[in-house]
Amino acid sequence: MGEASTVVADYLRGLAAANPDVVEFDQQRRIVVRRAAARPGKVGLISGGGSGCEPLHAGYVGLGMLDAACPGEVFTSPVPNQIMAATESADHGAGVLYIIKNFGGEVMNFGLAAEILRRKGIRIEKVLVNDDASFPPALEGRRRGLGATVLVEKIAGAAAEEGRSLDEVAAIARRVVGHSRTFGVALSSCTHPKTGRRTFELPDGEYEVGVGIGGDRGQERRPLPPVDEIADVLLEKVSAELGLQAGNRVLVLLSGLGSTPSIELHGLFAAVRDRLLKLGADPIRSLVGNYITSLDSHGALLTVLKLDDDMLELWDRPVHTPSLRWGV
Repeated sequence: MGEASTVVADYLRGLAAANPDVVEFDQQRRIVVRRAAARPGKVGLISGGGSGCEPLHAGYVGLGMLDAACPGEVFTSPVPNQIMAATESADHGAGVLYIIKNFGGEVMNFGLAAEILRRKGIRIEKVLVNDDASFPPALEGRRRGLGATVLVEKIAGAAAEEGRSLDEVAAIARRVVGHSRTFGVALSSCTHPKTGRRTFELPDGEYEVGVGIGGDRGQERRPLPPVDEIADVLLEKVSAELGLQAGNRVLVLLSGLGSTPSIELHGLFAAVRDRLLKLGADPIRSLVGNYITSLDSHGALLTVLKLDDDMLELWDRPVHTPSLRWGV
């Protein structure tokens, strides 16, 4: 559906038209901004990345989350000019926090924008999201920013809305990253709009283990097991790295990758929850649905956040964005 050359702009125009009280699409600067004015002195939050992972990031602009988002082309980083425009829009006088997923183009372009704008007197802090547990800790630099991005945007967004300083907002954002891990699997790759072809092929009866959100292959390919075994695969490294044990309170995000039916996703969540309870962990908050995707890939990302009292309180605060809203 739609033209490949305009698919991103068409999506952003439609998102703004469907949520006119929440966001505005600045077509000239290619950014999405919060419609309701933030109070003076509030820390600004921005993020951005390649399109194709919707509702990330434009769907999370609004009260209690991002002040602005800069979407790139499909699976392509936004350019520095977009990031600078989003920063200037989000600067309310208390500095701006960049939430950056660990992809080379995003790290480079957000870094360039920060360097230029700091010379103009805008205070900027950066938080790198690298929650991808499919790479071992020794390869930390290769760990991609995945589902924890949504959790950082929500929790840090609530802290900024509360009136915390830039240093405090950045600190809670980094704490969320440090206490989160994500692992993904896919039963199919996605169809890139510019080529109309799958980004990789999977034989019948097999699945990719350790996938990301950019249409890329995972770390290995295995025969497709029953759903209970997929839950084990998703939780194995996540649980080990977080050191989950009895008494831990956790937030669970299970996101489809774009074309995973709800009946499958919720069945998988039931299996994941059973395993967490068996460990003695308490999944006191959860989100199940399409929250960070890879176009029309069939698969799932599991993100687990080990909560403390501050994170939990901030998570529960009101939020009003196109794709996440409660308490208002």
